[in-house]
Amino acid sequence: MEYNGRLSNLELGRLCEAILSLKTEEECLRFLDDLCTMGEVKALAARFRAVEMLDSGATYDEIVAETGMSSATIARIKQFLEYGASGYRLVLDRLKEPEK
Repeated sequence: MEYNGRLSNLELGRLCEAILSLKTEEECLRFLDDLCTMGEVKALAARFRAVEMLDSGATYDEIVAETGMSSATIARIKQFLEYGASGYRLVLDRLKEPEK
């Protein structure tokens, strides 16, 4: 594995394999429903929405209004978007790709 970031020393390989085994949005929703609390799922969804909004040029005030998260959390998300492990960029770019 080439990734050598904050999570590389944790035993997350099996979880990653499980996520990669999911084939549909429904399967993903079922897995998240079993794996996470509603609060955890909502927090993850809000964080990703903030990533999308930051990438499209939204202001902190707009993101706060839509997601309810603090400007400090948005600032951390922006820092990872710009200087993190490029995971956000990878997913954003793939979601923008036309379906094949």
